[in-house]
Amino acid sequence: MCLRFKAESLNQQQMIEQLPRTICKSISQHLFLPIVEKVYLFKGVSREILLLLVAEMKAEYIPPREDVIMQNEAPDDIYIIVSGEVEMIECEMEKEHVVWALKSGDMFGEVGAFCCQPQGFTYRTKTLSQLLRVTTTTLIQAMKTRRNDNITMIKNFLQHHRKLRDIRLGDLILEGADEDGDPSMSVNLLTVAATGNAAFLDELLKAGLDPNVGDCKGRTPLHIAASRGHEESVVVLLKHACNVHLRDVDGNTALWDAIVAKNHSVFRILYHWASISDPYVAGDLLCTAARRNDLTVMTELLKHGLHVESKDHNGLTATHVAAAEHHIEVVKLLLMNGADIDETIKQNLSSVNLNEILLKREVGHRVTVPDKLDEEVLKWREEEQDHNGGKPRRISPLRVSIYRGHPDVRRVEQCTEPGRLIRLPNSFEELKNVAGEKFGFDATNALVVDEEGAEIDSIEVIRDNDKLFIVESSSTIHQ
Repeated sequence: MCLRFKAESLNQQQMIEQLPRTICKSISQHLFLPIVEKVYLFKGVSREILLLLVAEMKAEYIPPREDVIMQNEAPDDIYIIVSGEVEMIECEMEKEHVVWALKSGDMFGEVGAFCCQPQGFTYRTKTLSQLLRVTTTTLIQAMKTRRNDNITMIKNFLQHHRKLRDIRLGDLILEGADEDGDPSMSVNLLTVAATGNAAFLDELLKAGLDPNVGDCKGRTPLHIAASRGHEESVVVLLKHACNVHLRDVDGNTALWDAIVAKNHSVFRILYHWASISDPYVAGDLLCTAARRNDLTVMTELLKHGLHVESKDHNGLTATHVAAAEHHIEVVKLLLMNGADIDETIKQNLSSVNLNEILLKREVGHRVTVPDKLDEEVLKWREEEQDHNGGKPRRISPLRVSIYRGHPDVRRVEQCTEPGRLIRLPNSFEELKNVAGEKFGFDATNALVVDEEGAEIDSIEVIRDNDKLFIVESSSTIHQ
């Protein structure tokens, strides 16, 4: 009776752990190895890694209707079902929906572990269940032990969920994927790139998958990540030496996809990277926009500061291309942003009054370089708030365009230096300081005039969208 009483409070795992370690390992191998070998994730994995995992697994008995994993919790553990049944439950708006029933030989929790994201579902026992638990850290460390086993497990994971059309992976299945193809083909990197899961994408690339694979339309993982604005995934792909210059069947690069989708942070990263190896990147982008008569993209490119006179690989500028295609509105946009005119352009645009455009573009010169709130401005605003007893002053929403030089002089000299679009500061002195920083000179004693040349001496008279001209010397003002 005494022996029976003491044993009642022990479970299987506690009894095993009280034995010497070598005996524990032997018992674990005998009890759990045949089960682990049948789990989809470990098919084809070396016995060495399986023994390493089995030695770290903990056996648990869970009564019915108990939550093993909660939705949105951290992916700390992975479970293998030895016996019993576990329900996969989706919780939304305080309503529960049973999505799937898992049985002996199935595993759960691995999606959160592989993808480094919170658990997507709640997993609840339906019957008395025996589970094998292994920590995510243990699994990741085991995967890193042998490169071939790492690749095998990643392929097993992707192939398994691809066949299931598993809703846990969202929209990972892209058009053009080969249903029965090699799981190391393009669908894997493309689908992971589409989700924006940079951590898992990094693991796939470390496993040796080609970062430049493409789908049926020639889109690479970089195309997909750039078009969807997944900045971290873009950085991971660049780190693994993907080709930033590859084009899809429509002739689009990842750079083009990023600017079309207005994913500006991604575009800046890719443009910087591409410019290192290709001096014609800016010209190619501008000429493509001109050829396609895409005013929206052309405007966005100019806002990023691409030089309007940049040449493509054929030595052409965007103005040459737009004029040859007779895309008048694009030509006007380029001319308003300082594009030069030569005889070739004049011949192609004989029906257009170029002189009228040139006269209009000076005072109405379009702004191509957007102003950004930098750390100094943010710090200045915080200091202002401190000086006002913790109450923030109203920050003016007005925006103005500033130009360097007197408007009359700029018009006579046909100056093409672009202006800057800025947020109107709260004082006249601050306006001069900002102008000096933008144009690179000391504007403390500079004059500020309007389009007509009239001097402005108060911030209160400036209105939204006004054009202001910063004059370095009073001698340039014409009375």
